[in-house]
Amino acid sequence: MDFGFGAEEEQFRRRARDWLAERLTGGGPYAHAAGLGGPGSEHEGGGARREWERELGRAGWIGLGWQAPEGAYGQRRASLTQQVVWAEEYARLRAPARVGHIGENLLAPTLLAYGSQEQRSRFLPPVARGEELWCQGYSEPDAGSDLAGIRTAARRTAAGTYRVTGQKIWTSLAREADWCFVLARTEPGSRRHHGLSFLLVPMDQPGRIEVRPIRQMSGTSEFNEVFLDGAVAEEVVGGEGNGWTVAMGLLALERGVSTLVQQIGFAAELERVVGAFLASPTSADPVLRERLVRQWAELRTMRWNALRTLGGGPEDPGAPSVAKLLWGGWHRRLGELAVAVRGAAATAGPRDWTPQDPYPLDEAQRLFLFTRADTIYGGSDEIQRNIIAERVLGLPKEPR
Repeated sequence: MDFGFGAEEEQFRRRARDWLAERLTGGGPYAHAAGLGGPGSEHEGGGARREWERELGRAGWIGLGWQAPEGAYGQRRASLTQQVVWAEEYARLRAPARVGHIGENLLAPTLLAYGSQEQRSRFLPPVARGEELWCQGYSEPDAGSDLAGIRTAARRTAAGTYRVTGQKIWTSLAREADWCFVLARTEPGSRRHHGLSFLLVPMDQPGRIEVRPIRQMSGTSEFNEVFLDGAVAEEVVGGEGNGWTVAMGLLALERGVSTLVQQIGFAAELERVVGAFLASPTSADPVLRERLVRQWAELRTMRWNALRTLGGGPEDPGAPSVAKLLWGGWHRRLGELAVAVRGAAATAGPRDWTPQDPYPLDEAQRLFLFTRADTIYGGSDEIQRNIIAERVLGLPKEPR
């Protein structure tokens, strides 16, 4: 694939860079929010980042990759190459981590592929304006990577709505979200991937929806438990009983240009780890030096693999699983390197810390602790290898 940047892309880059710089640098109105948020730091600047989402919406920067005519839902349209350019400039100027990415990158493409026109007209414009935030209700305590084992039940009422009861877990941004798309069992007695439906559930239902943050090793609470007790849902996407098809379609959409955005963030983290290495007494260690070079080479490989999969051609059923295996393991190893290059100093807190205070973590320590989860959430390594073995290589299925 020839993934070059021509004159049109460079002109688009200048527009994007100028718009971002005007707001995020110097005396820009969002300069205080630059660099806030992201994995392990979702507790940072919630209000500022939500207002930033609206600022992106006002300028039409949300929904660049939607497969819909420009302006159909208030968004501008960008080519694949321009989407990559936007992602690169967004990361380089340290724009705040998005709080609307689940609505933009997961819900919206799913509605465009499986939803009705009424659903698209209702839900896509508020996402494009940065006004409504979404979370994903998939995993459950006994059905994490094994999504077909979910038990959350939804029963149709006489009024044609659904009452949803069950528990979801590891739900990112559940406290901030206005809506949640929930995979629930609408056919009593159904098993595995049969009898599931993809429901749209409003989160503001006191007494029917409770969100409890999950405290992690890093001391932060990116993830949440969500308890549904007769929560009302009026919308089902793709028809009742077709939830498995919609859910699998959504998971396939989860890997895309957003993968490149993630890798640009990884590159910035790697640069900081290399800087810490060069300033540390460990900089003479040839083993650490070799590990850092390997991290750099693997990141470049992931980038070219992502560009290859975005370039069209025959559908590769194993591509999403390969991508997850690559970045999950890479990021966890980077967290290990972040503390290794600092030596014994990485195990200590600030000199003025006392046991009466909350234990403060620096950036490297937080990266190390948070990335322990990278090979688990979003589909564990074990499940990804099973998918590749069974669906790509045709090996016998693992006994249930």
